[in-house]
Amino acid sequence: MRVVDMHCDTILELLSRDLKGKEASLYSNDLSIDLEKMKKGNYLLQNFALFTDQKELAIPEQQTMRLYDEYCTQMDKYADCIAPVYTFCDIEKNDKEGKLSSLLTLENGGVCFNDLAMLRNYYRMGVRMIALTWNYENGIGYPNLSMKDMNGNRPNYKRSVDTERGLTEFGISYVKEMERLGMIIDVSHLNDAGFYDVLKYTTKPFVASHSNARSVCNVARNMSDDMILQLAKRGGVMGLNFCGSFLADRDDHKSCVEDMVKHILYIKDLAGIDVIGLGTDFDGISCPLEIENASMMNLLEEALYKAGLTQEEVEKIFYKNVLRVYKEVL
Repeated sequence: MRVVDMHCDTILELLSRDLKGKEASLYSNDLSIDLEKMKKGNYLLQNFALFTDQKELAIPEQQTMRLYDEYCTQMDKYADCIAPVYTFCDIEKNDKEGKLSSLLTLENGGVCFNDLAMLRNYYRMGVRMIALTWNYENGIGYPNLSMKDMNGNRPNYKRSVDTERGLTEFGISYVKEMERLGMIIDVSHLNDAGFYDVLKYTTKPFVASHSNARSVCNVARNMSDDMILQLAKRGGVMGLNFCGSFLADRDDHKSCVEDMVKHILYIKDLAGIDVIGLGTDFDGISCPLEIENASMMNLLEEALYKAGLTQEEVEKIFYKNVLRVYKEVL
């Protein structure tokens, strides 16, 4: 089974190690994502996020540029194994050449200085997907889960969702420009009101790269039934998030395959199989993982077959649905 994963934070972890003077290799490491594990897991494409914590850094964009440098360094170093993609044809080309594909994303679109020129520059750098917000409001819009909603050292995942504050005026122009350029809009982390504004002001499919079903696990970061239905109607895809707190209400916060299957079956019955993809959030989550890394995706595949899904349905979840969106937008 081929695998396309819409979200991971591996580049951030590699950069963190580099800054501490430790050797950081995308080829082989003790993280959830490396090239050896991806090959073993039969990956076709991995999205790599440049994550920027806008509020905690004096010059947030400096981290974005450092992450971009780390990404380019790793791509150059292992160019015989993996290559960036800018159009859908690049994915097909890399596969024919026996290479993995990487798609560059931003997690927190607010690193554009409220300037569409900067958005266009990120496109020129190779960014092809942007999560509009992270856990802070920015010049584009507002998150459902804010870092202001911390309960001790853990976020209050059950905080009421935000249905009032939509995209800003700049945010509306931002998503329209993303569509014009051929960039994929990502609404994971965006609040409910912002989701409906994306729906209102755009026409192409968009994604929730790492979000689950709120009716199965009632946390603000997951999507309501209506949001899932509207995303499906638009032809978009939501990527299953492996974070245990977004899968089930377990005391140990463990990420379990049985809970992943529950979300998938619920979403399938609600909105159809075509809206489901994968967005693991590998190396961006700290909970205990039953699927510990990219080499173990067969555990989910086997569980889905056991739950009664057909080969075509599993293929759609693992790669075909996401590739359909990429082909239409990129």
